[in-house]
Amino acid sequence: MQHNILIVEDEKGIRDAIKIYLNNQGYNVFEAENGKEGLEVLNREDIHLAIVDIMMPVMDGITMTMRLRETYDIPVIFLSAKSEDIDKITGLNIGADDYVTKPFASMELIARVNSQIRRYDQILNLKHSSIKEEENSNRYVVGGLELDDDTKEVTVDGNKVKLTAKEYQILRLLIKTPGRVYSSEQIYEQVWNEKAINTETIMVHIRKLREKIEVNPKKPHYIKVVWGIGYKMEKM
Repeated sequence: MQHNILIVEDEKGIRDAIKIYLNNQGYNVFEAENGKEGLEVLNREDIHLAIVDIMMPVMDGITMTMRLRETYDIPVIFLSAKSEDIDKITGLNIGADDYVTKPFASMELIARVNSQIRRYDQILNLKHSSIKEEENSNRYVVGGLELDDDTKEVTVDGNKVKLTAKEYQILRLLIKTPGRVYSSEQIYEQVWNEKAINTETIMVHIRKLREKIEVNPKKPHYIKVVWGIGYKMEKM
């Protein structure tokens, strides 16, 4: 992935030098002369990091970063003169991630950019992993048996299985916690949402469920009886 970096600096010579450094490192560079132009670039381009000068005409770096933080969470590296320490501290407090003091060595700037990009990529990867996990949180798999609670589909070895509503609810209860044993009373009360009086219906539903998901219902692979206690989904 090629990263896009925005340079916001009113001095063209400094912009040109930074652009050369970044291009040599494989980064794609966008430029702006002040904070206002910088925000316009952010609104139309997919920027991964911004290098922002503090003192600029039209809109300074502090104001730009405050506006930027209302929408974006990309890393921001400030460029600051030695006399701008108070602005530098203010910038870090309002959302900048790092700063480089002018005049700066090219290798120092590149090292800071690389560090912030690595950190940003790690955060993005974690976010994407969390989203993927959340998307798959309603999908349960035990061996070749799979239940997708979003689509309400059940498959065995890739083949769809048609279940009644109660059979589906019983299977969902068991497959969510493989290895846990549920008594007939517990299954009835959680599926029917009422106090169990007669649980013989559970035995009937389990038998029909096995006929649909087991290769050999008489020697079940998935739903096992724990004699004298109840039923469980076998761990695989």
